[in-house]
Amino acid sequence: MNSLFRLPSGCVLRPARPEDIWSIRRLVLSAMLDPTQLRWSQFWLIECEDTVVACGQLRNFPDAQELGSLVIASAWRGKGFGKYLTQYLIQQSTQPLYLECLGRRLAAFYSNLGFISANWQDLPPALKRKFGLSTLATRIFRIPLFIMKYQAEMNRR
Repeated sequence: MNSLFRLPSGCVLRPARPEDIWSIRRLVLSAMLDPTQLRWSQFWLIECEDTVVACGQLRNFPDAQELGSLVIASAWRGKGFGKYLTQYLIQQSTQPLYLECLGRRLAAFYSNLGFISANWQDLPPALKRKFGLSTLATRIFRIPLFIMKYQAEMNRR
């Protein structure tokens, strides 16, 4: 993890607890993300002075994991929390790691952290099913969707 960035005083990174589900849902809904696959036990949170300000989860699939539901509360964006949390979740992953994101700005953010475009044919079957619905929706609404895979060697620069 980037040792140059430290969480501010009063902020901690911690695994989610059952009572955090409503804070997680609020963050996810505020970012207009899909709230249907939120499993509190897969989430890590950044909490500052007893307020959840960031969340992200590692979803488990056969032969892969997905970094998902990564949200930083709007008042806390631009302070390095997204990079910090993403790098932590990358370190926690135990299988090939994928994500889907909307827009070129987010794709560039993840690219800077070692993610590259994933080839649809190379996706594990469970992720093809999961990402297939998103792909269809973004084609209908003409929103640029990026499916990416973490490349460990790309992040060692």
